[in-house]
Amino acid sequence: MTSTPDTADAAPTTAPEFAPLNIGPMQVWPPVVLAPMAGITNAPFRTLCREQSGGKGLYVSEMITTRALVERNAKTMQLIRFDPSEKPRSIQLYGVDPVTVGKAARMIADEGLADHIDLNFGCPVPKVTRKGGGSALPYKRNLLRDILREAVANAGDLPVTMKMRKGIDDDHLTFLDAGRIGAEEGVSAIALHGRTAAQHYGGTADWSAIARLRESVPAEIPVLGNGDIWSADDALRMMRETGCDGVVVGRGCLGRPWLFKDLVAVFEGEVDHARPTFGEVARAMVRHAQLLGEWIGDEARGVIDFRKHVAWYTKGFSVGSELRVRLANSGSLAELAETLALVESDQVWPAGADGPRGRTSGNNRVVLPEGWLDDPYDCARPGDDAESDTSGG
Repeated sequence: MTSTPDTADAAPTTAPEFAPLNIGPMQVWPPVVLAPMAGITNAPFRTLCREQSGGKGLYVSEMITTRALVERNAKTMQLIRFDPSEKPRSIQLYGVDPVTVGKAARMIADEGLADHIDLNFGCPVPKVTRKGGGSALPYKRNLLRDILREAVANAGDLPVTMKMRKGIDDDHLTFLDAGRIGAEEGVSAIALHGRTAAQHYGGTADWSAIARLRESVPAEIPVLGNGDIWSADDALRMMRETGCDGVVVGRGCLGRPWLFKDLVAVFEGEVDHARPTFGEVARAMVRHAQLLGEWIGDEARGVIDFRKHVAWYTKGFSVGSELRVRLANSGSLAELAETLALVESDQVWPAGADGPRGRTSGNNRVVLPEGWLDDPYDCARPGDDAESDTSGG
């Protein structure tokens, strides 16, 4: 079995410039976290990434809605199933009601469902922000404080962290206040995506905001940077430029689970990046689809769920529009494998395979509850319908 991030032998041996990431009792090496992504970071995808890294790093579940968890929604209980090899187990919670968030944290702690709780204050999608959740919530400072206080108080010995954005837009920045509140309420680490909610995933991430947050938060609380980490070298550059204690990798690993192999390598002083041929990529694609089928309990549904990954895995390779369509419409593992076999397998890693993946467009309008921006310190609470009864986005 590979060493796990919370063991002493995970400490670096060849990269004295960087230190392990300490999140409560967990020691994470390299200081790299897989970002929670709805519909993506389920157990099969986490397995692929962990295998590439040799079990090093920290891998977070997709977003879990606190009300759905407390009510033991069937889909939600499926999403928090971890592979026995996952250690530590990390759950991201999304919630808007302090009491419900507290109940969810207590449930996780009492029932041993995870070893780490992350709180989502960064989601920019309209169906979340229009109810006052995600990246809209930190604007209400008192509500943010109440949620953090309940989570930390009920989590027992489990570390609680928070992930957020710069703010709603450039006129309503919240990250420094939110970081201060998080530190005061006892969070174990703070992650910042260097974009506002209005930017969604467009433009360029503002790494200088990560540096400002690092300067303003007590040194004993790790600050993690997120945004525009497309390669392992980007991760090193972010840490050197901002002084942050670790990085959170999201869209950069879409269709690229071996990015985590690269991240381990560069943090441990190596420079040989993974550059798989298309044949190797094809084998990873089939395995990913197979793992999804086993996890869901239905091969066909696993292949259907995998379809969203096809464009990310094949980016930059010469596949052809007809075969891309066939791959994206595969209905079985055999069909997926047979179609992949029609693509030239010895294609070397193309230059076009690197760079941005996933959502890249911006959106200048943030949908908010009526009057949400009137007073950042009022006692507003999102309505009862602010949380859906399922998880995963």
